[in-house]
Amino acid sequence: MIFIYHTNNAISRVENELGELIDFDATVSVSFGLRQIAAKNPDVVLVWCHVDYAKGLNIEVVNKLFHHNKLMLSFNPNNSFFISEQIGYIDESLFVNVNKKVRFPTWQMSSAVGMIHASVLVKLESIPCQNNLDYYLSSIAKLAMPKGLLCYSEPRLLFDQNNSKEVTASMFTLFRFVKQHYKTRWVFLLFLNLLWYENKLPIFPFFLSLFYKRRVASKINLEDIKVASNENVVQQKTIDVIIPTIGREKYLHDVLKDLAKQTVLPQKVIVVEQNPVDKSVSDLDYLIKESWPFEIKHIFTHQAGACNARNLALQEVESEWVFLADDDNRFESTLIETVFVQLTQYGAYAVSVAYPQNREAVLISNVKQAETFGAGNSFVKKELLNGVSFQKGYEFGYGEDNDFGMQIRNQGIDVLYLPEPRILHLKAPMGGFRTKPKLAWEHDEIQPKPSPTVMLFQINHKTKQQNLGYKTILFFKYYQHQSIKNPFTYFINFKKQWKRSIYWAGKLNTTV
Repeated sequence: MIFIYHTNNAISRVENELGELIDFDATVSVSFGLRQIAAKNPDVVLVWCHVDYAKGLNIEVVNKLFHHNKLMLSFNPNNSFFISEQIGYIDESLFVNVNKKVRFPTWQMSSAVGMIHASVLVKLESIPCQNNLDYYLSSIAKLAMPKGLLCYSEPRLLFDQNNSKEVTASMFTLFRFVKQHYKTRWVFLLFLNLLWYENKLPIFPFFLSLFYKRRVASKINLEDIKVASNENVVQQKTIDVIIPTIGREKYLHDVLKDLAKQTVLPQKVIVVEQNPVDKSVSDLDYLIKESWPFEIKHIFTHQAGACNARNLALQEVESEWVFLADDDNRFESTLIETVFVQLTQYGAYAVSVAYPQNREAVLISNVKQAETFGAGNSFVKKELLNGVSFQKGYEFGYGEDNDFGMQIRNQGIDVLYLPEPRILHLKAPMGGFRTKPKLAWEHDEIQPKPSPTVMLFQINHKTKQQNLGYKTILFFKYYQHQSIKNPFTYFINFKKQWKRSIYWAGKLNTTV
């Protein structure tokens, strides 16, 4: 491990783990100096730290935090990141609204303190070095995250954060970053949002940004960097499976057959059968009549709703791991075994595997940080379940699975996406709600837009700027799908619908 201390403008000193000084080129920028040191020492972990935070660097834990080579950790002790919160106007991803109290996935890196393996920096030589270290580090993370570099805000890097100093990019830098890391249309949308919501007219930053060339990740390949985590996440190698079901007897039977063929068998399969019809009885007689190589816990309820069903099942989990499945899945006999191998390899506590439908291609071929969470294709360690549940405010709507994933992330646990193994999602036609649910707002004269459950997720997990940016995009997208063609009338009506959605989302929040 090599420690590089800097003043933003230049490297001050370089030390090894014993505190011995290492020669460096004092004439180059910090970013170029990092790359020089990486090229000379490709097998070590590099730790950068601003001299103002040197005394607060938590040297004793950095080795534990960096548990495999395909990580990039950083922490910004300031109230804001280098790239301002206005990035939310054009970036809806979870990587923008960072929970600084825990390890949280983000591309927003900081020059204050951080660490990366030298071999990764060598692989990223196509990304230009520049004088601004914050920009360079954020650019690395933004481009390399889709390629499998796992990037986090990690507060444990500093045990003393009292010396924080605000360092925020200018409007020129913000527009440049958007132009170099997003499609060009987002530059125009950023300009529109700043004008509309903040009464700002950043003509020169907008105009100058158009002369910058977009940076692409096509030349980045991190696949030959070996990942072998020293986190011991799989110990007992036991797993329970939860499956909510309603009216899909044949499909559920096929899922159970696939589970019975697993090379690593589940300990228990928890089936929650819903039938809202009074005095109805179970249709799953094969649960008892047939022999299964695992325990089946069958719960029958007249209360419909996937959130309630999954919560009932989660209370019955006893094994070290839980597989959140659906009743119209199909998968190979090695599914659980292969997932355990990858959980061990990455030291992961939660993963969502590829979930294509019939004849749907899987476009992402590398492990990366997931932007969503699947309630029918995910594996989670049981110890995380104490603080999470499927919130009832999302019942019969959309977003309960992604909300569940955000609850996990806000505990400091990331969710990884695995391209292999895959679970086939049949999208069986007999699923869903047998009786149309009665929504509280269905008789409103002004129908909420977006759906209140979508708005609920936006309010709970997105920044103010992300919500306003989403509002702008929805405004334009929805116009062509509704009957009001007068743009002024549409604008007035849309504002009423948005306001109504916020109202109902507030009501749903009380049931969460």
